[in-house]
Amino acid sequence: MATSAHPVHPLVGKTAGSAELHEEAANYLPGGVTANIKYFDPYPIAMESANGARMRDVDGNQYIDYNLCYGALMLGHGDPRVKKAVLEQMNRMGTTVLGTPHRLEVDMARTLVGLYPGIDTVRFTNSGLEATLLAIRLAMAWTGRPKLAKFEGHYHGGYDQVLISVNPDRRSADQLPSAHPDSMGIPDYYLENTVVLPFNDLDGTEEILRRHGHELAAVIIEPVQGGFIPPKMEFLKGLRELTRACGALLIFDEVKTGFRVGLSGAQGRYGVIPDLTALGKVLGGGFPVGAVGGRKEIMDICAPSPRAADILSIGSQRKGRAASDTLFHSGTYNGHPTVLAAGMATIEALRRPGVYAEVEKATGALRAGMEEILRRNGIPGQTVGVGSIFNLVLGEGPVSQVQDILRSELTLRRRIDYALLDQGIYVKPLNRFSLSTAHTPDVIEETLDRFERGVKLTIKGR
Repeated sequence: MATSAHPVHPLVGKTAGSAELHEEAANYLPGGVTANIKYFDPYPIAMESANGARMRDVDGNQYIDYNLCYGALMLGHGDPRVKKAVLEQMNRMGTTVLGTPHRLEVDMARTLVGLYPGIDTVRFTNSGLEATLLAIRLAMAWTGRPKLAKFEGHYHGGYDQVLISVNPDRRSADQLPSAHPDSMGIPDYYLENTVVLPFNDLDGTEEILRRHGHELAAVIIEPVQGGFIPPKMEFLKGLRELTRACGALLIFDEVKTGFRVGLSGAQGRYGVIPDLTALGKVLGGGFPVGAVGGRKEIMDICAPSPRAADILSIGSQRKGRAASDTLFHSGTYNGHPTVLAAGMATIEALRRPGVYAEVEKATGALRAGMEEILRRNGIPGQTVGVGSIFNLVLGEGPVSQVQDILRSELTLRRRIDYALLDQGIYVKPLNRFSLSTAHTPDVIEETLDRFERGVKLTIKGR
């Protein structure tokens, strides 16, 4: 394995076990991983255990974790309250899963309705991907329209309908985004029926919606792009008005922001209320989960009852379809009691007075410290984020959409990230930082010491 010209070479000597495991895994798993996002060059670091804010890899190296399962672990690893809730659920029910309605489904649904202003009723899924998929299906059934609008650089799951223009090429400021597939195997149908919009650009968005609004079932958006690029208030409020004007539903994909920018997600933080909301990640307390909530009249079209047909007939603008049509949604593991027990324990912990203030204070201290270290070492850079999530962008210009990230110093950022891994700070190269209640002030202080060492090693060209 040639590594001399690659920024990862300090890691190779101390992660031999990860290299061996990856080589073995490649015999049984395509690319040696179970998800493409888990891979990075020259091989992903394999972890063996974790607790609180820390992880230990198969070679015994210790890391302060800022990936946190891509933001899912708001309480850190192995929170005792979550583990206790899971064990109590299994002991109480005598099983891991029932396959029938149960009390925890109602309790969690009631909790979400109380917390999220855009949610009247809820359906559970097994992932955030499934949640956005169901939200789009609901919108298309409700409006009878064939097209979806999404924003450039926004990720809503790895399926055909939304795996478009997530990783775009650079374009000039006077160009509007266009639809490009992010994977092989995506049929032309989805490219032809997906409209791509520019985030935080109300004029550009309005121009595109004027052309296509009458065809759109919905506009789906990460209200905070990637979980870290905040929306301009005039943009988010303007988008809400534009969707109302053209008759398209507004879907907030709050898989990243739900319970990370506040108990009520981005809609609670910014006061802009969508028609449908998709949740995931933190909601499961470390277990796979998703949920869709929204206006009752829209959600009720997936109800398995005669009423659903009446609602669909009223809401839909389709012609030539029988009023008995219903929207099918199901899943054997939807509302899994073990998952919901973990999620309820997580939410109860987050509802403690002062929890979000503490995490955001720690996040602010880390961000300020990192920016000061970059300044002292002559590297133009900034942190960009909301709540307990942020990213490191090497450049001094404003960051309001994915094109600004593409214009930043990505090569230097990658080199710093590998140096941070070498120093025991775990973040997947070029990815965002997430914090948890386990990232206490002493952990932040230790992180900044390691961060400075990593930056200095990068400057020296190690």
